[in-house]
Amino acid sequence: MAHEKVRLGSIGVGHWGGTMAAAVARSGAGEIVRCFDASEAARAAFAGKVGCRPASSLEELLRDPEVEGVIIATPHSTHADIVCQAASAGKHIFVEKPFTLNVPDARRCIRAAAEAGRVLQVGHKRRWFGGYRRIREMIGKGELGVVHQLEANYSRPSMQIPRPGWRNDPAESPLGGMTGMGIHMVDLLHFFAGPVKRLSAFSRKLLGKSNLDDVTNVILEFESGALGYVGTSTVIPMRATAAAFGTEAGAWSEEDGARLYLQKKDEPIRRELPSQMGDGVADELAHFARCIREGGRPEVGGEEGLEVAAVLEAMCESVANGRAMEVTPFRG
Repeated sequence: MAHEKVRLGSIGVGHWGGTMAAAVARSGAGEIVRCFDASEAARAAFAGKVGCRPASSLEELLRDPEVEGVIIATPHSTHADIVCQAASAGKHIFVEKPFTLNVPDARRCIRAAAEAGRVLQVGHKRRWFGGYRRIREMIGKGELGVVHQLEANYSRPSMQIPRPGWRNDPAESPLGGMTGMGIHMVDLLHFFAGPVKRLSAFSRKLLGKSNLDDVTNVILEFESGALGYVGTSTVIPMRATAAAFGTEAGAWSEEDGARLYLQKKDEPIRRELPSQMGDGVADELAHFARCIREGGRPEVGGEEGLEVAAVLEAMCESVANGRAMEVTPFRG
């Protein structure tokens, strides 16, 4: 008889690793049974708080037959190798965004998970937030008409006082806040409108207190013909919004999915609709557990993660060359 809760190992026990562990507990669908971090003190503290057993190495965690799946919350550049190791060890994989920093690594991860027959899910949690999910439903039902324009911004003053270590490294976070924050919204607009055909990106260091660019914007042309925009900054006040505008109506979600607004074409102002943000992180982890138990395909799997990696690479090239880039060549 299958164990009721999916038994998980946590790889990376920093701030977000702790947030994920708490969300696993809230989901009721899993439990953290092992953990690993390069810092012995950090993994011991995490193990004591969560109530799991620390592993002295990644290999030790991956050899543990009790561990069915892993949650990877480590520096961006390490994701691909850890995903492939976990798949080779027969573990199901939940990897935080960004999935990878480039498409070849993304394809390597997808292939490893497929060959091992393991679930691979990417942590683009904003697809699960109430207001954003309701906008997607409106689009799917045709309530907005033909979607013409999309907008999203995810910013916060995370680098007015620079964070230490890898989070302040441009190699780990190319284009400033786009890698850690903005790509959440790139994926969200994929959720709304499908894949991107072409883009033009701009990125600048204005305040200059950290090693990262302060502000990054990208204009997107979708395969559907719709146009969109994503903005992100590491130094302005917190903002997390997304909107979709069609020939029949426009819909906005503000306060990161907590509030929802609609304005029909014959209405002079927008009006607020009832909306519940929900618990997106717990929901995505419950979905991961269901895919493991029931054999389903994750809503945000490797291919969705690869699309974001392709857009990120194209954005980097656009900034470097100062011109618009087609995305298809970056998909590999």
